[in-house]
Amino acid sequence: MEFLSAEAKYTLQFINQTNTSLFLTGKAGTGKTTLLKEIIATTHKNTVVVAPTGIAALNAGGVTVHSLFQLPFAAFLPNHEENSNFSGSIKFESRATLTRHFKMNATKRSVIRNMELLIVDEVSMLRADVLDAMDFMLRKVRQNEQAFGGVQVLFIGDLLQLPPVVKNEEWQVLCKYYQGMFFFHSHVIQQHPLLYIELEKIFRQTDSEFIEVLNNLRQNKITSSDLQVLNQFVQPDFDLKKNKGYITLTTHNAKADSINQQSLKDLKGKSHSYFPELVGEFPEKIFPLEGRLELKVGAQIMFVKNDLNFEKQYFNGKMGVIHSLSENEILVHFPEENKTIEVEKYEWQNIRYKINENTKEVEEEVIGTFVHYPIKLAWAITVHKSQGLTFNKAALDVSQAFAPGQAYVALSRLRSLKGLVLLAPIRMNGISSDEQVLGYAENKSSEQVLAASLQQETKKFLMQSMLKYFNFKAVIQEWRNLVFSFKAEAPRSPKSKHDQWAKMAFEKMTALENPSQKFQAQLYKLFTAEHPDLAFIQERCHAAYDYFFKTLDEIVEDLLLKIEEIKRTKKVKAFYEELTDLEELQITAVLNLKKAKKLIEIVAEGKEIKKENWVTTDASVYKINKLVTVAERFRKEFASLLDEDFDDDTSYYEKPKKKKAKAPKKSTIEETFELWQQNLSISDIAEQRKLTNQTILNHFSKLIQMEKVQLSDILPEDKITELQKAFKTYQSESLSELKEAYGDQFTWDELRLYKASLA
Repeated sequence: MEFLSAEAKYTLQFINQTNTSLFLTGKAGTGKTTLLKEIIATTHKNTVVVAPTGIAALNAGGVTVHSLFQLPFAAFLPNHEENSNFSGSIKFESRATLTRHFKMNATKRSVIRNMELLIVDEVSMLRADVLDAMDFMLRKVRQNEQAFGGVQVLFIGDLLQLPPVVKNEEWQVLCKYYQGMFFFHSHVIQQHPLLYIELEKIFRQTDSEFIEVLNNLRQNKITSSDLQVLNQFVQPDFDLKKNKGYITLTTHNAKADSINQQSLKDLKGKSHSYFPELVGEFPEKIFPLEGRLELKVGAQIMFVKNDLNFEKQYFNGKMGVIHSLSENEILVHFPEENKTIEVEKYEWQNIRYKINENTKEVEEEVIGTFVHYPIKLAWAITVHKSQGLTFNKAALDVSQAFAPGQAYVALSRLRSLKGLVLLAPIRMNGISSDEQVLGYAENKSSEQVLAASLQQETKKFLMQSMLKYFNFKAVIQEWRNLVFSFKAEAPRSPKSKHDQWAKMAFEKMTALENPSQKFQAQLYKLFTAEHPDLAFIQERCHAAYDYFFKTLDEIVEDLLLKIEEIKRTKKVKAFYEELTDLEELQITAVLNLKKAKKLIEIVAEGKEIKKENWVTTDASVYKINKLVTVAERFRKEFASLLDEDFDDDTSYYEKPKKKKAKAPKKSTIEETFELWQQNLSISDIAEQRKLTNQTILNHFSKLIQMEKVQLSDILPEDKITELQKAFKTYQSESLSELKEAYGDQFTWDELRLYKASLA
């Protein structure tokens, strides 16, 4: 955390130590994306990341708002009216219509119920009505009428960059409910204001004069002297063809595409086309790049991702020139450094969230991959698509009027004024930022407010967490519902035979209700004292843990045993589903007890509340160990059911999948190496990771370079001997000449693997 600014450190503390919902913003280049990655890596909370668009979700490593909450693509009216269509072409939904056709599968319901932190990235694009729809769905699924259903929400974005998109016909209706369409105009934010944190330190620019101009432009305070500073860089006759390495920033897609296509056409030489490797689910609408990448030698390109390798040879927005091309190889030259590198393919993952059945933690599941060269033609780009990029040199085409904020976005892409060229003078008209956004920015919290709020909210978080962990109302109610459901059963139905078992378990749970309420009252009194005695609170919590755990643990075991029995009973599918829903709540109650014990230990010992201090193997293996015990009991108590011919393949019960304990996210190459150590073949690894064989072989080139794998582990000795002879006189940067000389004797993968062994 040493490298983080004070505001960034406060953000991390608010995430880990409180339930406060936040808005995190900052000028371009202040490190919002870096902080997002740090939060995901270090928080102890069950975290889900969403964004308003597919591309933004992909870049943030999450899913779209609409897919997680299963929202229809329609405007949302924050009322209960039944009539959802006010116009022939524009669709409107309301709370009533969402409720009527609301359907969500068990996996998504489970993710939303277990979620503790929701991160919304690129929030400038999130419409107020969509946020109110999200809030409605969170409250409904979690059965909790607090804002966002009691989930802590972190909104990240710069409101002076990409605004929300609303059609005029939609706004004619929505304006009756909203003052504006930014996320902070939503009813939920108006009623429950967010803590506003702004990152101040700019990492992209170091030129104080440039930073001042950008700040003034951002705040609608641009002066004539600022314009003089900028307009000294006006060069209307600037020849982009003679000045390599400059990218043109323009306001319209058609113009950027036209410049790129014409510039490519003007180059002599053969055109090469490259296409992505697609595996699994990866719809075209979320492609991070054009499906077809057309290049020629001499083409000006830029990288669209940072180099993940140790060498860090390029960054998102770095410009280069195509040096050579072949079917399976692209070399890019950086003129200023006089260096040429081979472009490696990049892997984008389409994920969905699920719940680990053993730990009840939110996990990511890769459902598809898109593997492509992370480059694109870069003679021109729109201001909109330049968001998040950094350029050393750029020519700004401001001949057409800017929308609010676009002038700021365009100029802030540059590291310094040295690389700026204006193709026309900047004028005062048409470059102002949105007044509503500037008004909302006045809510920014000072460091004094952040410090006082953190202290107060941490104390509140600790108390609320402990009260929640010792509250068993939800699971008791679920048992009550189960017992009541037997009244609707016929006396001789298969389910009715289990009536007495359910009543006995329910009685055990209800016996805990009164002691639980008394202990919560005691906790409340202890925490609200002027000087809470943490050592005494810890002592009382340990005693309460021992008291409640014994009964809850017994009920978990009996419930898991009953589920094993019902799995092998016919015509009780609905009963089985009732029991599995109950199991989730029952195990969560036990895991919450373990969380309570660990949390009070962390605080009493004066440690920081974060993932590395909270992780225990005890909670992660609880259900696994319990299933082992249940299996032993089942063999003894239900031997007759084990002997029966039970056809798993035709059963409507899902087979339990093997789950891995949650671990820090590894690099894609580390994941491949771990599977290789498990003696999986290259094809098996590719299938499991939803990647192609070629991508996995590219990983092995890296692993050979890193000396984690030997070339002889991949290729037979006779092939290595042949390659050794072929490479004897090899001195080129490109493998194309060798491939051309030896034809089908060697594959591209074999050449790459051998080249890696030389490095």
